[in-house]
Amino acid sequence: MSEDGEPGTVRLRLDLSYDGRDFSGWAKQAGGRRTVQGEIEDALRTVTRSSRTYELTVAGRTDAGVHARGQVAHVDLPAEVWAEHREKLLKRLAGRLARDVRIWRVEPAPEGFDARFSAIWRRYAYRVSDDPGGVDPLLRGHVLWHDWPLDVDAMNAAAGRLTGEHDFAAYCKRRDGATTIRTLQRFSWERGADGILTATVRADAFCHNMVRSLVGALLFVGDGHRPVEWPARVLAAGVRDSAVHVVRPHGLTLEEVGYPADSLLAARNLQARNKRSLPVAGSAGGGGGCC
Repeated sequence: MSEDGEPGTVRLRLDLSYDGRDFSGWAKQAGGRRTVQGEIEDALRTVTRSSRTYELTVAGRTDAGVHARGQVAHVDLPAEVWAEHREKLLKRLAGRLARDVRIWRVEPAPEGFDARFSAIWRRYAYRVSDDPGGVDPLLRGHVLWHDWPLDVDAMNAAAGRLTGEHDFAAYCKRRDGATTIRTLQRFSWERGADGILTATVRADAFCHNMVRSLVGALLFVGDGHRPVEWPARVLAAGVRDSAVHVVRPHGLTLEEVGYPADSLLAARNLQARNKRSLPVAGSAGGGGGCC
């Protein structure tokens, strides 16, 4: 039996990646829009010759156009279905899925594992080019072009003032009943040898539009339109600022999801379901929203 599934099921962990440009995000939607979840669930139903859909739970629900290199999901399959298909399931899924989504590993999950609630952090990368000539055409689907020169030192100085546990309401699209308190564990910028700037953003969880809003604010600091102190002032104000732009999704990639040791999975699963408040009241809740 899986930890939270029905008796007689096996919980499987799936490690996957996808190019988000032709997807309307991760989550299934009404109206027949193409989504990552929908594609994988359809493929899984087909290759297991099942009459029912086995629903996936994901670590981070990415928005339309956002990519993933290190996404994690879980699914509960009947034990007899897993036993019948386990040897060839990965290869058959590869043959059924479109080329812009790949599953790299399928294996029974440890006891207590939940792809969303057991995660202790998610790491995203956002890539930007400030080259006056634009973005390499071969990278245009994964790198944003910013047509002003960017000061990485100023951006890192501003980013450092945003780390820690805060209410990120000023950088999130609000959802009814959802907390916007998050712990931003790392926010840093680095310019590569190719001139591309990469923002590394790691947190216990993210609320809707959080990463792209943070990046939008930092770009204004980097190009000199706003002072280094401005993003922290916006955070402290606690309300959306019309000057903070949500940058386009194609520069964003979910790179990795972190989990605790197997013995701590169940405890983390329970802890993350608690709604958070400030100041710290002992709960460290979380969720898998994006970006």
